[in-house]
Amino acid sequence: MTQRDIALINAKYVASAVREDQYPEAKLPEIAFIGRSNVGKSSLINSLCNQRGLAKVSGAPGKTRTINYFFGELRLREGDKSTRRPLYLVDLPGYGFAKTGGKNRDLWSRFVGDYIQKSPRLALLCLLIDLRHPGLPIDREAYAWLCEVGVSLQIVGTKSDKLNQSEKQRNMAAVDKFFPAVYPVIASSSLKQNGRAKLLERLYDAIAEPVVDTEIGV
Repeated sequence: MTQRDIALINAKYVASAVREDQYPEAKLPEIAFIGRSNVGKSSLINSLCNQRGLAKVSGAPGKTRTINYFFGELRLREGDKSTRRPLYLVDLPGYGFAKTGGKNRDLWSRFVGDYIQKSPRLALLCLLIDLRHPGLPIDREAYAWLCEVGVSLQIVGTKSDKLNQSEKQRNMAAVDKFFPAVYPVIASSSLKQNGRAKLLERLYDAIAEPVVDTEIGV
């Protein structure tokens, strides 16, 4: 199949939230990203939007403690025609960071869980798995819960550039075994841009044609 010419344009930060009443009001489809702390969620969002500093990247695992919304438009070019689909990219806090415990960890679990279960516009959830470490118990627990909730899933194997070809093939097979999904896992490298075009196609297909909210201001 010929690869389509899809780009994510006009990306910008919109809001951060920990409660439902803080979610953006514009009625746009949402693509969310979740994974273990330091798996590369912010880097992947920056890569998809082709903006290095859009989502903040930190060397300190677990620094993202809020649900962060970014507006963007998926543009498909076909000959001299183009189609745009506006959406939100939603950066969810990484799970498993050590510095949050007790009540703070319970709060994190609750507001992230509430978003995943209650957001009416969540079209797709990308579960990021570090390809260097497939099958970690914490990732498998997250996957099992997400399957129980029934959210539409896309598995993304990150940091694929850290592996040679044989390691990549072996670990991709492990991801397929531990995290079976309707759509095949996409191997990604934010540094090398590997898998970017394939993931953009997946995001484009995941969202239906929305009614554009005229108050969005872009």
